[in-house]
Parts: sequence; structure tokens; C-alpha cells
Amino acid sequence: MSTTTPAQWQLVWHDEFEGCAIDRSKWDFELGNGFMDSWSGSWVPGWGNEELQCYTDTPGNLAVHDGLLHVRALRESVQGCQYTSARIRTRRADGAALFAGRYGRFEFRARAPVGKGLWSALWMLPQQQVYGPWPASGEIDVMEVVGDRPEQYLGSLHFGASYPRNHHITHTHRFADGSSVADFHLYSLEWEPGEIRWLVDDQLWARQGFWWSSSQRRGSRGLVPRSAADLNP
Repeated sequence: MSTTTPAQWQLVWHDEFEGCAIDRSKWDFELGNGFMDSWSGSWVPGWGNEELQCYTDTPGNLAVHDGLLHVRALRESVQGCQYTSARIRTRRADGAALFAGRYGRFEFRARAPVGKGLWSALWMLPQQQVYGPWPASGEIDVMEVVGDRPEQYLGSLHFGASYPRNHHITHTHRFADGSSVADFHLYSLEWEPGEIRWLVDDQLWARQGFWWSSSQRRGSRGLVPRSAADLNP
């Protein structure tokens, strides 16, 4: 089942990872093992996912060479964590967007490491939390890989009201040709008003046409269907 091709879209942003270092005009690092939640004023350890690694900006965890971005998880002790890795985004620490887009086709070519405890992912979060803290303002997961399930990957939407009154929908793609996430694939997501589509190697495999957001911290009134702000990958 096929859908549109990249040639049918107008290119507005890209990074081919040329040179020998990450382009800091396009990407910024997230560091450490958690973040300060501006809404509650409390520290969220493990990035809200009970992650064990400390994210760094060192060449051992992230490097650019041969036209590829290399992200490595290492077993080493840093800031009380027993593992390190890297996490980058198209937004600076002060909140300024290096790139943000509402609607369009978002894609990247990648292969993922395989192994229990690994969770490679590319996702998009709102530039502004219009409806409140995660995930009321939305999250779109282009690709998530559970490391001990290399034959499949996930595409998800997180939405609803603020935690714990949140919802999510996850679609699972299983590779039918004997390949796995350890091989290079083109992962794509097409976002248009009222519909989000997931593709792999230009083949459509999932659609989603329903989501909602609410700024209500209690109850379920004030629902807004199919709503999202500009997102940063």
C-alpha cells in the first residue's frame, strides 16, 4: 500500500550529517538524567521513563563521520548513572526553536541497535504547551524501537489531558521481508489536518485520524479534537 513520495513535498529543512561534528545551528543537546518540570516545579528523574543513562555531549556518545550520525550507549559511571548515551533535539535549552513545523512529511534514514534495555526513538513534542504539561499538548512518535524486538517498531500518539488523565494509541509494524531495525530503513510520518500516517521505505502501514487535547486538569470537559501545536523533532 503506497502513498505520496518525497518528490511530492517541498523540502524546507534537512541535515545530511556532513562534516565531522553535529551542526549546532540545527541541533542542541539534552543533558543529564532528568528535567525540571516547569508546571509542577519538581525534578523528573529518568526523563519520566525510568531511564538509567545519563545523556552527554561527548564524542563517545555522539559523533558525525562518513555522512552518518552515530549515537552510542556506553556502560560507564557518570553523575551517579551506570550508563551514558546522547539525546538531541531541534530546540535550544532557552526554548528557542531551531526547527519546528506544523503539518508536513518528516523522515529519517536509520538503523537501530538491538539488545534488551535499548529504546531508540525519534519523536516530536510541542514547541509551546498550549494545553498544559505532557501529554495534553501532544506527542507524535515517528519511530520507537524496543531493543529486544528487532522485527518490529512502533508509531504512537500521546494526547488527552495532563497525566494521569492521558491517552495514547500505538501502532506496531512488523517487517515481513526478513529484515529488522538493525538494517537501514527510511522511517517517515505524514501529518495533515485530521490525519497522521506512518510509512517505512515509502510504504504506508498505519493511519490515525482521531486525537484530542484538553487543558482541564480534572474531569474530561473542554475536549478539542484533532488539535496540536507546532512540533520539534
